[in-house]
Amino acid sequence: MSEQPGFVYVTYIASTPDKVWEALTDADLTGLYWGHRNVSDWRPGSRWEHVRADGSGVADVVGRVVESEPPARLVTTWAAPGEEGREDRHSRVTFAIRQYEDIVRLTVTHDDLTDEGERSAVASGWPAVLSNLKSLLETGRPLPQEPWRVPAG
Repeated sequence: MSEQPGFVYVTYIASTPDKVWEALTDADLTGLYWGHRNVSDWRPGSRWEHVRADGSGVADVVGRVVESEPPARLVTTWAAPGEEGREDRHSRVTFAIRQYEDIVRLTVTHDDLTDEGERSAVASGWPAVLSNLKSLLETGRPLPQEPWRVPAG
């Protein structure tokens, strides 16, 4: 168990595990609700990139796929592109997808954060992204405004 700060977020989505998995791993879908395209073949050991959906080709996050068990579990490392080779600077994100009758419980755990500042950024980012994902899956469209742009307070 890591002694570094971590973050856990749980949301419930009227969907199926397959659709949630697709929303997390399909570059076009992630571009719709996240503003970034998650690009990889999603096999363990493969590289993945979080590439801006604005067409610039800029990757803001890179990492490796640690575990990939469609449609139940995805574990990736996360790092700034300049820290790709520095494993000590990588955090780890686990997506656990579990069906319960007609809904899915999606648990996102972001561990191995470097400090409280990084944890604070993660704690404000994940709820916005996952709210947008939930809206897309339940209504067919993301929220009308990017939720991460809502001012704090």
